[in-house]
Amino acid sequence: MKDHLRELVLQALLDLRRAERLAFDAEPDFQIERARAPEHGDYACNVALLLARPTGHKPRELAEMIVATLPQSQHVEKVEIAGPGFINFRLASRCKLAVLRQIAELGDRYGFGEPDSRESVTVEFVSANPNGPLHVGHGRGAAYGASVAALLQAIGHRVQREYYVNDAGRQMDILAVSIWLRYHELGGINVRFPDNGYKGDYVIEIARTLRAAEGDDLRRSAFEITEGLPPDESEGGDKEAHIDALIARARKLLGEDGYRKVFEAGLQWCLADIREDLAAFGVQHDNFFSERSLLTEGYVQRAIETLDAKGHLYEKDGALWFRATDFGDDKDRVVRRENGITTYFASDLGYLLSKFERGFDRAIYIFGADHHGYIARLKAAAQGLGLDPAKIEIRLVQFAILFRGSERVQMSTRAGSFVTLRQLREEVGTDAARFFYVMRSNDQHLDFDLELAKSQSNDNPVYYIQYAHARICALFRQLAEKHGSYNRTAADAARGRLVEAHETALLDALMRFPEVVEAAAEQRGPQIVANYLRELASAFHSYYNALPILVDDEELRNARLGLCAGVRQVLVNGLGLLGVSAPESM
Repeated sequence: MKDHLRELVLQALLDLRRAERLAFDAEPDFQIERARAPEHGDYACNVALLLARPTGHKPRELAEMIVATLPQSQHVEKVEIAGPGFINFRLASRCKLAVLRQIAELGDRYGFGEPDSRESVTVEFVSANPNGPLHVGHGRGAAYGASVAALLQAIGHRVQREYYVNDAGRQMDILAVSIWLRYHELGGINVRFPDNGYKGDYVIEIARTLRAAEGDDLRRSAFEITEGLPPDESEGGDKEAHIDALIARARKLLGEDGYRKVFEAGLQWCLADIREDLAAFGVQHDNFFSERSLLTEGYVQRAIETLDAKGHLYEKDGALWFRATDFGDDKDRVVRRENGITTYFASDLGYLLSKFERGFDRAIYIFGADHHGYIARLKAAAQGLGLDPAKIEIRLVQFAILFRGSERVQMSTRAGSFVTLRQLREEVGTDAARFFYVMRSNDQHLDFDLELAKSQSNDNPVYYIQYAHARICALFRQLAEKHGSYNRTAADAARGRLVEAHETALLDALMRFPEVVEAAAEQRGPQIVANYLRELASAFHSYYNALPILVDDEELRNARLGLCAGVRQVLVNGLGLLGVSAPESM
């Protein structure tokens, strides 16, 4: 409807310019938005305020000229001028009623755009290091990323969902050493466990699997493992130097093949666990992209060569540097160290290049809030590589803080003292977790209230919305139990009977859904859909409590059931975008 109203205004401006009553150079970037109050109609337009100065007219005077020139439309009942010059549109009732036929015809496509009609977008999200189970912090990024991807796809983008597997980093080496030491413990050889090793029970489980597969082949003596190592932090030394020396010792004692067996045992166990966890959470990725492939497929080398060819690299202290400060970064970045080994930043360059070499038009990164520095870094990298930085988005997800009662739950992956995503799902359910994670903007901190998420009350937003859907399903079951029938054609013919204020409010809400989906997708804000669904559920509950639906008047009953069916479909469509189910009974 907003597009239709925009066309009417543009036609009026064109007619005024042709008649030489208005002179302006470019088409104004005016807005048509939902009116803030019902007494102002359904939509408000600010075009007169924007064009007043360039055309030399007073805003209200200009608004009067535009209104007088607007083409006739069967969808518009009345046009008024308000305040300093806003143009308010009130829609015809038959236009509002038509939304029920549109919902019935489109079904699960109502509110969505034409498939594959927009850009090709890759959305990278979660991408937690595969060094342990996903915890509740990862859950928010998973829920947010999945909903953003669903929204983009809903409005017509071709979307690929990607998980970047950090299978070449130091943290994975720390996990490998942690597994190796637990493997020895299971075989009766106790070696002091490093202060910053991974201490979770899952490490023992991986070690047990490794031992079942390899027997004693990877076993070495405690003396061989520890002799000559620098002291750990609890021994008065440097924990990072200690763990690095332990990694080097493991590589030496096991050889590359033996070390790779330990490394792969941890990587594959954690990846399988992550995949299983995400699937149970209703989150699917189309591709798990290996960091190691950046080297084997040549992406890192091509990125470095591209920067070099464009003159953006220089040598200093034996290392190769990227002039990132030329593109707004706070410092230049090393891409290759003096020992010839490429850096994490070089991998970032290669990964960024890979996204566009693979044919995507836009790349969206969804990071945790602690990755704020990546914004300037990746934008600089894009410009250096000759890519359009406007096609690269970095969305930061603030921390989710879990409360059990009034007590905040502390979490540490290495210490193993964290609440896993699986534990959260088992306690509150996937639906509540998915909804709670996205009901606030990603850039706001989230206090996750476990008790509220588990409650079956109107204060629990996901329960309140799902209950609206279940209530509608119950109406149709009651109708069948009474041997009644619902006729969609008859409901369509009787739409004119929907004249009560509660019914008009529901029709208005249903009409808004396509606009809500578009706004949520464009703003990367699934909380917009979450808030809308709460409003729609509230409007339905008010309607249900105010007016009887299964009335004896067959025409009116069909009309009201048709309205309920429309609400039910929109609830299903909206909840689906958030990864939440719509139960038929509760």
